[in-house]
Amino acid sequence: MNRKDFLKTSLLLGGMSLLPAFSEENQLQDFTQDQLIGKGNPDLRGESYLTTMHKDTVLALQKMKAEAAKENIKIEIVSAYRSFQRQKEIFEGKYSQYTSEGLTPIQAIEKIIEYSTIPGTSRHHWGTDLDLIDGNAKRPENVLVASHFHGNGPFCKMKEWMNQYAESFGFYEVYTDNHNRKGFKYEPWHFSYAPVSIPMLQAYKKLDLKKILSEEKVKGNEHFTDAFIEKYRAENILDINPKLL
Repeated sequence: MNRKDFLKTSLLLGGMSLLPAFSEENQLQDFTQDQLIGKGNPDLRGESYLTTMHKDTVLALQKMKAEAAKENIKIEIVSAYRSFQRQKEIFEGKYSQYTSEGLTPIQAIEKIIEYSTIPGTSRHHWGTDLDLIDGNAKRPENVLVASHFHGNGPFCKMKEWMNQYAESFGFYEVYTDNHNRKGFKYEPWHFSYAPVSIPMLQAYKKLDLKKILSEEKVKGNEHFTDAFIEKYRAENILDINPKLL
């Protein structure tokens, strides 16, 4: 048995010891609306958008990084926690750009949500979701391009390793390369720490998104009809890797 096969077997048989303790109490926790939409969370740790994440995500990531390093893979974060305000700036910046270029508000929104979330609906608000690359690989100008993670791409070695071992540490790819999946396009760099993100998603599903987006005065919110919200919830929020539901 080679080293990779041994590592995979070890993680599968004893992997729970590699994960930080996640109690039933945490799984049943009542999350506040502010926690779920990125407006504050006492369980966050870190100083910047590259380091801030849920405390349990931090521990699991440290263990996963240490194992990957043994294969000369440097798991590097390019985006971790993202606040409501930061996501609002991203969304509204794109909205203003696209409408000024001649797109209708609806066309602009549809273009934005191919890859970017509406503020208050991002999984990055939870501190559980990370965009990852290999810091030991040659860094292209734009790192978050799907082709970089396959074939001869600079991050394909890391992606192959993640495909084999990430789930043993609790991390799952969110927006998979499933042609039947709707919503956000394939993101081979985006992984979620399931022991925390699954209960957060269950709590999130109970929120009144239309009301929240209206109260927060998100630019373009007058176009978030009931039909739009229902479709966005079904496709962009819930049409993800089924292991994360």
